[in-house]
Amino acid sequence: MRSIRLLAAGLTILAVAACATTTPGWTYAPAPSATPIPSADASASAAPSASAAPSASAAASSSPSVSASASGSAAPSQSGGPSGSAPTAVVDIAAQDIAFDKTELNVAPDLAFQIVFANNDAGVPHNVEIKDGGGASVFKGEIFPGVATRTYDVQPLPAGTYQFLCTVHPNMTGTLTAQ
Repeated sequence: MRSIRLLAAGLTILAVAACATTTPGWTYAPAPSATPIPSADASASAAPSASAAPSASAAASSSPSVSASASGSAAPSQSGGPSGSAPTAVVDIAAQDIAFDKTELNVAPDLAFQIVFANNDAGVPHNVEIKDGGGASVFKGEIFPGVATRTYDVQPLPAGTYQFLCTVHPNMTGTLTAQ
């Protein structure tokens, strides 16, 4: 009888201890977006900061105010660029069925631009990476699962021909020309 009481007391102590510890000593916080998306009401002179990065759900629900032409050429946007000093061109591209919807993009040389990338493959991760003629990466956007959209801020590229691809699916490729 004594061992049953001792066992019951031990189980009671364990149950109370388990109930008292309801939260771990750490908290999960997802990594911030590599490319902050400025809000629609931000002034043209305000530069986005890393601390102003939106949540993934806010980034996925935002839509660009200016789109590129059907050929994928960059069109000027209404807001300031990443540095806040000059207008930024916007290039739209999408992933669907593990393929880019455009295989040729054109941007102005030596001017920063944005890539508005729509990942339309539900649950499939994609991104956009730009490589120079020698194969060196000059830009690598955040990998994210679809269906979602991200806006990447790309630094100015010298005139030339570049390859763009999905890091996750290297068969997804295209040519970006800065001219």
